[in-house]
Amino acid sequence: MTDILLIVQIVLVVMIVIAVLLQKSSSIGLGAYSGSNESVFGAKGPASFLAKVTFFLGFMFVVNTIALGYFYGQQKNASVVDSMMDKIDVSAPTINVVKDANTTK
Repeated sequence: MTDILLIVQIVLVVMIVIAVLLQKSSSIGLGAYSGSNESVFGAKGPASFLAKVTFFLGFMFVVNTIALGYFYGQQKNASVVDSMMDKIDVSAPTINVVKDANTTK
């Protein structure tokens, strides 16, 4: 399960990078946080299609990250040795003692 989620995580990262790079730059730098006219969430909010796609991909990235953390946490409790012990049948070797008639004790 973690393999599938890890592949999905990589695909989400690539899609987020593409979505961010396709968006129009507002060229305001840190002015977005100081109350300029073109603030991050202005009166209109994120209205463009790419902004909504980026938000959705970011949300999916966070959910997938939480799921990966949960499943990796579950795997931490299991030991590789425990899974190997079920497959290996270990038995003690037997010793066959042959008494020679010519030996005396």
